[in-house]
Amino acid sequence: MAQVILDASNLAIAMAHLARIDADFARAIAEVGHPALREVPRGFNGLMRAIIGQQVSVHAARSIWLRLEEAVPSMAPAEFLMLSDQQLRAVGLSNAKMRYGRSLATDIVDGRIDFVALDALDDEAAIAMLTQAKGIGRWTAEIYLMFAHGRPDIMPGLDLGLVIAAQHLKKLRKRPDAKRLVKIAEQWRPWRSAAALLLWHYRRNMPDWSAREPKPKPPAKKPGPQKKAKKI
Repeated sequence: MAQVILDASNLAIAMAHLARIDADFARAIAEVGHPALREVPRGFNGLMRAIIGQQVSVHAARSIWLRLEEAVPSMAPAEFLMLSDQQLRAVGLSNAKMRYGRSLATDIVDGRIDFVALDALDDEAAIAMLTQAKGIGRWTAEIYLMFAHGRPDIMPGLDLGLVIAAQHLKKLRKRPDAKRLVKIAEQWRPWRSAAALLLWHYRRNMPDWSAREPKPKPPAKKPGPQKKAKKI
């Protein structure tokens, strides 16, 4: 049986399904429209992008990535492993990200991470394969599978943006933790990845609650009558 991929045509099908089964999603789609499909390259290229993007700004991550592409135009893991510490530092990688990149590249070269075999695995088994590499946690693996392999039914419960969006959309009194978000998302099967895309899209169009109206300044006190200096 062919594996279902979350492509442009299936994204439209998924949106119709989500709107039909969940009135809150129907309202969100009416308010903000459909989300765009996100895609990243498969393999070492896509996962290395995720590692570089950890705990840095989008601008900084892009700058580092462009320098890495200049150093390794093929982005082949074997060629990445040929770069010295000095060369990787010049690109902008921290010591931790150098270790993570080498761990990932080594796992791919040695066959512990096999991207062809990955497509035959179910989601949990695919996540387990990816997270054996240092620096690849569950969230990174889930995001990679969604955007690089088009997995249609993944809900990254650890994503703060999804948690905030779900709380607002569902009008929850408390922000749900990862476990509760995944439980809420059960009703969105088999299109949880599409639901995540819609929640991110909705989050970007939400009011910025972090912005606070400036408090009005108290009226300036009128200067009182000046006391006359005592004569000595």
